[in-house]
Amino acid sequence: MNITIITVGKLKEKYLKQGIAEYTKRLGAYTKIDIVELADEKAPEVLSDSEMQQVKNKEGERILSKISPDHHVIALAIQGKMKSSEELADTLDKLATYGKSKVAFIIGGSLGLSDDVLKRADEKLSFSKMTFPHQLMRLVLVEQVYRAFRINRGEPYHK
Repeated sequence: MNITIITVGKLKEKYLKQGIAEYTKRLGAYTKIDIVELADEKAPEVLSDSEMQQVKNKEGERILSKISPDHHVIALAIQGKMKSSEELADTLDKLATYGKSKVAFIIGGSLGLSDDVLKRADEKLSFSKMTFPHQLMRLVLVEQVYRAFRINRGEPYHK
């Protein structure tokens, strides 16, 4: 399985980079993982609704340009379905079983994902009803993907 994480915004925090590097290294034993970092749209702190929509649409165009037709797309979205670690593991296992070897997880920018990206998604995944910094979600996602592979292999993991 090839996993791509497409994410908006540059990661600056050293501790997050270190955590992501650690889990990416661990994942190398199970899968090929690629993190695609896209530029976020520059915008003032306070935006009108139409300006927010424009920012999301521009970021969405960048995201969609990195998705191929054969990708199974899982968008991280607050309105998505919440899953346990075991359910995420089962999802990845079923995708592999049924020949979906290319999986793309999408993490939007600070304003979220455009409607076009959400429409392209094969499924929407929520980690919580709470809002998290999109940079932190990279680390959480990579850890959960690692945990999913451990679960699917019957290897021990911290509960």
